[in-house]
This record gives sequence, C-alpha cells and structure tokens, in this order.
Amino acid sequence: MKKIKLLRLTMDFPERLAQIRKEKGLTQQELAEKSGVSVIQIRRYETAAAQPTMELIRKLAITLGVSADLLVFDKEERGPDDELRLQFEAISKFLPEEKKIAKALLEGLILRHEAKRWATL
Repeated sequence: MKKIKLLRLTMDFPERLAQIRKEKGLTQQELAEKSGVSVIQIRRYETAAAQPTMELIRKLAITLGVSADLLVFDKEERGPDDELRLQFEAISKFLPEEKKIAKALLEGLILRHEAKRWATL
C-alpha cells in the first residue's frame, strides 16, 4: 500500500487533490469514473476553476482512500490546538461505539464550518 507523502504546508485544495490523485496512480479520467464525477469537473477542481460541494469532497476522499480533512486543510490546521487537546485525549479513551458517535458529530461540525467558509468566498 502506497503511503501519502507529506504535503507542503501552503498547498491549496486543487494542488492537494492533484497530488493525492497522482500518488494513488490515477488519471483524472480514472478518478472521475471511480467517484462518479465528470472528468471536466475534476479538471476544474484541480485548476481552481470550480470548488466542489462538501458531498463531492466526501466522494473524492472515499474514492482516494483519504480523509476529507487531508484534502481540505493545511497540515497546521489539522492538529488539535491546545484548547481542544484535552478533549481529544479524553475521546481517545472512549469505547469504539462512543468514538464513532464523537467522530460523526465532529465531521458534521467540520463540514458545516467549511460550507459556511466556502459560501463567503
């Protein structure tokens, strides 16, 4: 299994998408077919001519086998800040079912936040 190389800290979504796609050995056409997105849209996303919806980011992440946050966030944005570190440490001790619930809640909040952020661009 191929490991994803560390991404540059200043990389934007289009660059991340293209890099991860290439690291997975996929062409734009193959990614389009596997994710159910047109190849024209994949090209637009990779050239920053269009921004995908949160649902499309989810589809792309699943197809590429990575988390959506890897596609969306810079590395420095991905780690918990000091304010939330204790909460995440506590969650890491939850039972698997409790972790699943916490993860779903957090993913929903993150998607909502990103949708609001993108709506203001």
